[in-house]
Amino acid sequence: MAIVSIEKLCKEYQLGTFTVPALRDMDLTFEEGEYAAIMGPSGSGKSTLLNVLGCLDRPTSGRYFLGDRDVSNLSDDELSYIRGQRIGFIFQSYNLIPQLNIIENIEVPMFYQGWPEGKSEQKARQLADMVGLSDRLKHRPFELSGGQQQRVAIARALANDPLIILADEPTGNLDTESGKDILKLLNSLCEQGKTLIVVTHDAGVGQRAERIIHLLDGRIERIEKNGRHRPEKVETHAQIPPVET
Repeated sequence: MAIVSIEKLCKEYQLGTFTVPALRDMDLTFEEGEYAAIMGPSGSGKSTLLNVLGCLDRPTSGRYFLGDRDVSNLSDDELSYIRGQRIGFIFQSYNLIPQLNIIENIEVPMFYQGWPEGKSEQKARQLADMVGLSDRLKHRPFELSGGQQQRVAIARALANDPLIILADEPTGNLDTESGKDILKLLNSLCEQGKTLIVVTHDAGVGQRAERIIHLLDGRIERIEKNGRHRPEKVETHAQIPPVET
């Protein structure tokens, strides 16, 4: 089942009197439970595509379907609601709040969705345990290694049971061993049926994915399929609830 579909999608930026095309007539589909990697040189459109898929930016033209909804032309409030409900983000720089401990950082997405405090703390503890940090619950980010901080970021990305998880260079700031641990954790998420889209410049990271989408100058240069297979049975939750007003 398609969880993400983009059709004739274009994104342009206006720099003074110049129009700079970042994505050009792109057609692409990601299936539920898929592990995909997006690769390409600097300026190829990787980050722009991830921003559009994450509803952080709108396409200039074309259509973007997330689950069962066309999200191409939604308002800022509607996009914010969908980001909070159905998209999990993992960043290269972790983006943790330094004043908050692990539990509190994981709770942030649930706070914005109005979860009761006791329920959100219980869920955060479960997620911290899942990523192997149950003995670091009261630590703040500066007290953790880079790999541990990325584990917190992964737990936070899972807090609202996202439809898709978008990871931007998730091992880019990590040493080799920590990077391997994070990649194993990402693999385990896909084995549980999560849909994962990773932007990376690292061929070793890309080879772990089921498909590698190679971009060049804002276009899909080629798509490379690997031998990895997704789980046979994936729980479907592709409907996005209506935006509350």
